[in-house]
Amino acid sequence: MSESSATPSPIVVVTGANGLVGSRICAALVERGASVRAVVRRPGTAPALAGVEERVGDFHDPDLAAAVVEGASAVVTTVHPMGTDRGTQHRIAVEGTPVLARAARDAGVARLVHISTAAVYDRSPGAGDVDEGSPLVVDDADAYAVTKRDTDAALAEVAGLTRVILRPPAILGPGGSSIWNSVRPTVIRDDEKARHAVPGRSIAWVHVDDLAALAADVASGRVETSTDPGRGPVAGACTVVNVAAGPATARDYYETVTGALGVEPVWDDAPAWTGRVLAGRAHGWGWSPAVVLTQALAEIDEGLRA
Repeated sequence: MSESSATPSPIVVVTGANGLVGSRICAALVERGASVRAVVRRPGTAPALAGVEERVGDFHDPDLAAAVVEGASAVVTTVHPMGTDRGTQHRIAVEGTPVLARAARDAGVARLVHISTAAVYDRSPGAGDVDEGSPLVVDDADAYAVTKRDTDAALAEVAGLTRVILRPPAILGPGGSSIWNSVRPTVIRDDEKARHAVPGRSIAWVHVDDLAALAADVASGRVETSTDPGRGPVAGACTVVNVAAGPATARDYYETVTGALGVEPVWDDAPAWTGRVLAGRAHGWGWSPAVVLTQALAEIDEGLRA
C-alpha cells in the first residue's frame, strides 16, 4: 500500500506558516485534502483557510515541538532568520530545526520536508551546472549560505524518519516579504549601487507556487518512497532535491525591475557564474514547474508598477 492511500487525510505541521513560502505550502496542502497545523510566532497570522489550525510559539521550543507533532504524519520546516547575525541564524536554524526533527521522529512522524536553498552550492565563476552532488560553499561564505548548509547537515544526522531537503534557488512570486519581487526591488530603487549587475550572470529561480506544490506533494505522501532517489524519497534516509525552473540571467531580472521603477541598470564586466541549478531529480519525482519566466517577470513588473 502506498503512503498516499494509507494516509488519505494527512495531518501536516508547517513552520513559518505566515511567510511567503509557508503560507503557499499551507494552501497547497489544503488543496490536497490535508489538515495543517500552522506554527507561527504571532497570534492571528496563520493563513485563514479551512483545515488550517494555528499553533503559536517558537518551533524550536522542545515543549511546543513535542505537542505540535503529536499524531502528525509529516512536518514541513520553512523558517530561517535570513538577514540576522550569524549567531542568530545558527541558533535558530542549525540548532533549532533538529529539535523539531527529533520531536517528529520520536512521535512517529513519517516524513520531514525542509526548505533549504541552492545557495549552499558553490556557484563561483566557472563552477558550471550544479546538481545534488555538487560541491557546497566553504566556511568563509556568507552567513546565510553557511548556516543553511549546516542546517541540512544537522538534519541528515537525525535518523529514524524520512527526510527530504528541497533546495530552491531564487524564489519568485508576489508578496510583501518576497525578496525578489519586493525587498530587492526596493533596494534597487533607493540605492544606485544595487543597480549594478553582470548581465550574463545566471539567476537560477523557481516560482513560489511551484515550490509549494512539490513540498505539498512530498509531505502529503503523493510522492511515494523509493530505493532510487531519482524516483522518490528514500525511506528512512535524507534525500536532497533541487527545485529550479528554466534558465534566466541578471539582464532578465534587472531590466524588468529597473524598467518598472523608471531607473537604469548599470552593467558590469566581471567574471560570473553562468551555470544552471539542475532539477532532474525533482522531475523524476513527477514535478514540473507550471510558471514560465515570462509570467514570473510579468508578476514582478505588475507588482512594482502598482
